[in-house]
Amino acid sequence: MVSTLADTTLQAEFARLVGAEHVGEWSQYNHDATRSRGLSGSADLVVRPGSTAEVAAVMALCYERDVPLIPRGGGTGLAGGAVPLSGGVVCSLERMRAVRELEPALWRMLPEAGVSTRHVQRIARENGLYFPPDPGASEQSQIGGNVATNAGGPHACKYGVTGNWVTGLEAVVPPGETIALGGPYRKDVAGYDLKSLLIGSEGTLGIVTAVRLRLMPAPESALPLIAFHATREQGCAAILDVLGAGIVPAALDFVDGEALRMAAGAWAGGSGMPLPIDCEFMLLAEVDGTREAARAAHAELAAVLGSSALELRRPNRAALWEWRDRVPGAVSAMRGGKVSEDVVVPVERLAEALRSFAEIAARQGLRSCAWGHAADGNVHANLLVDPRSEADLAAAAAATEELFALAVELGGSISGEHGVGWCKSGQLARQWPEGALRLHEEIKRAFDPKGLLNPGKKLAR
Repeated sequence: MVSTLADTTLQAEFARLVGAEHVGEWSQYNHDATRSRGLSGSADLVVRPGSTAEVAAVMALCYERDVPLIPRGGGTGLAGGAVPLSGGVVCSLERMRAVRELEPALWRMLPEAGVSTRHVQRIARENGLYFPPDPGASEQSQIGGNVATNAGGPHACKYGVTGNWVTGLEAVVPPGETIALGGPYRKDVAGYDLKSLLIGSEGTLGIVTAVRLRLMPAPESALPLIAFHATREQGCAAILDVLGAGIVPAALDFVDGEALRMAAGAWAGGSGMPLPIDCEFMLLAEVDGTREAARAAHAELAAVLGSSALELRRPNRAALWEWRDRVPGAVSAMRGGKVSEDVVVPVERLAEALRSFAEIAARQGLRSCAWGHAADGNVHANLLVDPRSEADLAAAAAATEELFALAVELGGSISGEHGVGWCKSGQLARQWPEGALRLHEEIKRAFDPKGLLNPGKKLAR
């Protein structure tokens, strides 16, 4: 990186572009949610543009001066994708909070990148509509970041990930040009799918500034169900029973016994969630649709899960998902931090993956637990660590290397929804052939020939 960032004249130029109060050296932009595993960077400068024109001007200046530029949304990422590990300028999109268009009768919305996920969901709901993607930390996560990582969540089981709901993008690409891809239409096969290249690109190809979202009419009813099982094998078999019965749940998540015991007390009210004796696996399911269809699916789901469960419960829906959101924090509190990696395996090999992960963690001397999106085979594998312990962090790093190898060996992928970021840079080489790796690198060069956008992130090898 050119050392001109030390020159106050460059800082003055950024101040002229976005306002002096939006240029600084604020330390909270040096990390994301991977801070609990000891990952932190050091930005030379933070710039907070308030419009697409300002984003374009910031990028143009960085490209002219050969200064690395790190896009940032809400900082909730779990792969280190927004951490400025090699200095440079962090470009935070938090000021871009306008909803430019809202057309309820046409089921669509055009929010800017800084609008929170929860606000998008709230606006949709207030208009009788539904935006299904529901990644964690929805009050903090921003729609631009969700697009950049192609975030998922529990309801991806039925409704897919963020990219399935994006019909168009506005983005700034090097050397500072604003482009629009897609639009307020649902079919677009005219050219190469550049929109989908930017979705999930983690800020390495361009900076998403506004998103055209497709919405849907809100389901009349959503009915949850909890099933407790005595073993992970029985719980994973029940997942296959649900799919084999032709039931399409809106969500089908799992929490293993270790995570359950750590997080049971986080259930709102009273003394927490009472667990059945000898419970080692829990399934959280939900069906939705018209009232009649949801009731019928709920009864069918209960019949399938009840055949092998220790106990079925029909919880309050809001309380259930509130608790599910609290599980990661409750687990982190056990030792002060956790290393959490999300891998994907074929759903029929989920039990094998969970058993092998527990064995990997035990060999490394670490306590572990897992939860995830059962029907997707998406495992959030967690290793409890003391972030101050170099031995813990080294053991976790060794365990995650084994985990990635395991996922690929089982026919899966190194990531399902957290992205590659910095934490998984180079891991794509485990699952892709040489030709695919080469194309990945050539796409990066085509969009970002100087390699200044989020350097060191989403590397194929």
